[in-house]
Amino acid sequence: MKITYLGTGAAEGIPALFCNCEYCRGVRQRGGREIRTRAQVLIDGELSIDFPPDAFAHAQKFDASALEYLLVTHSHMDHFYAHDFILRGYKYASNLTQPCLHIYGNGEVMSVFGECTAREMKPSVQENLELHPIGAFEELLLGPYRVFTLLAKHSSEEPLLFLIEKEGKRVLHLSDTGRLPDDTVEYLSEIGGAPVDLITLDCTFLHGETDADARHMGLDENMRTVGRLEAIGLADAHTKKVITHFSHNARPTQEALKNAEETYGVIAAFDGMEIEL
Repeated sequence: MKITYLGTGAAEGIPALFCNCEYCRGVRQRGGREIRTRAQVLIDGELSIDFPPDAFAHAQKFDASALEYLLVTHSHMDHFYAHDFILRGYKYASNLTQPCLHIYGNGEVMSVFGECTAREMKPSVQENLELHPIGAFEELLLGPYRVFTLLAKHSSEEPLLFLIEKEGKRVLHLSDTGRLPDDTVEYLSEIGGAPVDLITLDCTFLHGETDADARHMGLDENMRTVGRLEAIGLADAHTKKVITHFSHNARPTQEALKNAEETYGVIAAFDGMEIEL
């Protein structure tokens, strides 16, 4: 499996869209890896987790028409920018590598899709899209992928997380979420199997402390989460732990992220980072 972190920023991006704080001003000057678009993860060029407003920019680096599966964590704008789907056909796109894009998400995701595309969707484009309502604690078979849907702690709409398997490799996507619900950990324990090869961890707050009610995580909660997964045999010393979804409020400078990598044994994602499993 090839995992590409197309975007690694939180909702506001980095530098934040309307922000004039000292950190954001500095990022505009420094550029480089500190610039972060909204979060999107690509697997093998054909399966995407989330579809942010920055998907257009991300698609300059890969064939977006080759996407066959889209797993949506929740309906917030930075994870599901549905307006752009009116462009998947008609005069806007031809020679699609994959004729149909299958979109999987909760009921609110389905509603947002309808609201955002109602005014401009062409019948010939709608034919290229297939919607699949899903909920937590389901097993899906998507071509070569087996996907288990999990419950996140983030919003009231049943936000989702995903355990994805392909050809003996396993990746666990844990963003956006705060502390994992007990039901999710119990479900993962029931699924069992070998330790996952990679965990993507929501690290919105980086070094900031979080509590049980938080809707995102920082390094403190990341380490508690890894410990809970190790306790049920789903993670071990060989599991790659990738932190992402950084907020500008956390000041994720290169120095801060290098310190996190050395102190906590994690990999700090940057836009365009690729990991082969």
